[in-house]
Amino acid sequence: MAYIIGSILVIIALIITGLIMRKRVYDVVDRLEAWKMDIMNRNIASELSRIKDLNLSGETQEKFESWKTRWENIVTKELPDIEEYLFDAEEAADRYRFPSAKKTLHHAEQTLQSIEQKIEEILEELDQLMASEESSREKIERIQPGLKALRKTLSQNRHQYGKAESRFDAELDELEGELQRYHELVASGDYSEARELVEELKLKLDNLTAEMEEFPSIYRKCKYDLPDELDELFKGMREMKEDGYRIEHLGFEKEVHHYQRQLDGCMNALEKGDTSQANAIIPEIEERIAEMYQLLEKEALAKNYVETKITPYQDALNAMVNKFDVTKEEVETLKQSYYFEDSDMEKYLSLDKSINQLHKQLDETRNAVEHNNTAAYSDLRKEIENGLKDLETLEEKHEEFKERIRNLRKDEIDAKENLKDMKNQLYQVTRRLNKSNIPGVPSFIWNKMDEAVNKNNRVLDALEKQPLDMGEVQDALSEARTTIDYVSEQTETILDQAYLTEQVIQYANRYRSQYPELAVKLAEAERLFRSYEYELALENAAKAVEEVEPGALKHIEEFQKAAN
Repeated sequence: MAYIIGSILVIIALIITGLIMRKRVYDVVDRLEAWKMDIMNRNIASELSRIKDLNLSGETQEKFESWKTRWENIVTKELPDIEEYLFDAEEAADRYRFPSAKKTLHHAEQTLQSIEQKIEEILEELDQLMASEESSREKIERIQPGLKALRKTLSQNRHQYGKAESRFDAELDELEGELQRYHELVASGDYSEARELVEELKLKLDNLTAEMEEFPSIYRKCKYDLPDELDELFKGMREMKEDGYRIEHLGFEKEVHHYQRQLDGCMNALEKGDTSQANAIIPEIEERIAEMYQLLEKEALAKNYVETKITPYQDALNAMVNKFDVTKEEVETLKQSYYFEDSDMEKYLSLDKSINQLHKQLDETRNAVEHNNTAAYSDLRKEIENGLKDLETLEEKHEEFKERIRNLRKDEIDAKENLKDMKNQLYQVTRRLNKSNIPGVPSFIWNKMDEAVNKNNRVLDALEKQPLDMGEVQDALSEARTTIDYVSEQTETILDQAYLTEQVIQYANRYRSQYPELAVKLAEAERLFRSYEYELALENAAKAVEEVEPGALKHIEEFQKAAN
């Protein structure tokens, strides 16, 4: 029983599955049928009828027949085949031959996609043809007035084109011939070739328009403007030479003739309608003419500068020579009394040499101005400008050298004053030692004082030498100053130590009887004090009193400062 029920259920499941799969086949059949009907209902014939607005001949007629044939083949053969495919698929589904049905439907769908692609290609080719015809027609509508305008321009302005008029006439005739060829191609229905011709025609017209627009300006520059400018430039150079300007070195005359010959060659090319040579040479000539005028103006300004500045330059240099002559006399006098360092003599000789060189250069410049007609004023101007700068530098160096000379005398006076001060300082140190109540002066102080006296004498000897060597004087002064400062400093230190030692011993005497050990140390300090060992005496005394009364030394020092 269970097997029977199971078998029944399996059969039911198979039937349901078969029905579902058959339903799916029917759905695909319905979708493809609708797609087929949509294609059949499209008004392709109406779209193709748009071509009747064109000339149905030649290439257009061939394309129209091709599109019509392809569409009729779709309607009469390919779409009925689709119907057969769909019928076969339904029949296979009814018999539960689903793989076969699926294969048939796939083939039908591919066929419909192919049909869609063919239709799209037909309509795209149609649109391209219609757009090409429209675009060509619009361009021709603009080209025709352009050709007429160029023809009118050439007719009304023939003098601006010279002999090149015939070449432009010929090109316009050629373009008009191509325009007529376009109309013939349109009349014969060859719109693709007509479109290509229009593109070429437009490009040629644009180029010819640009060339005819720029030609009068180029022609005028080469025939009139630039030759006139070159003639004017040549005339101006001749007048400058007559007025004494020196411009031969610039070589402009040869250059002007060269450009005149180049312009003649440009005119020969322009008469044939060729502007390439002129376009290349015109900017060069215009730029060079501007440069020539700038250089001529520079030469004119240089002449005025030279004529204006050469006399003041001569006067300034003469004044410098006179000043330096005074310095020379002063140097010769001072050399008898003073010794000049090598560096100072080098500066002096360098000044003398530089002044002589400037004088020589100025003589050459003046000679070139007055007698040498080939020297350019721009070069002479540079020489004067450089000379004025050099003269200014020499004046500064001369003042520095004069200051150095003045310092020689000032240094001598200062050295004598310093020597006097040091002698007085040494006298005061000796006087203070003699007036002090200390038992005696350490021998090293007297030795240093003797050394200081000897060094002062060395300074005096250096000052009395002829010629005076201030370098030697300064060295001797420095050594003497160092020694005397040392003596003063050490004297001050010894006197302070001696006085403080006395104060400490006096202060410590109050404890002498109470502390025998202190009394012994104080006795030793007194012995050292009498032996001129003031530093050791102070050290022993201070140590002794600090042991009895810590802080006593600081108290004594403060008292001593207050007393002083």
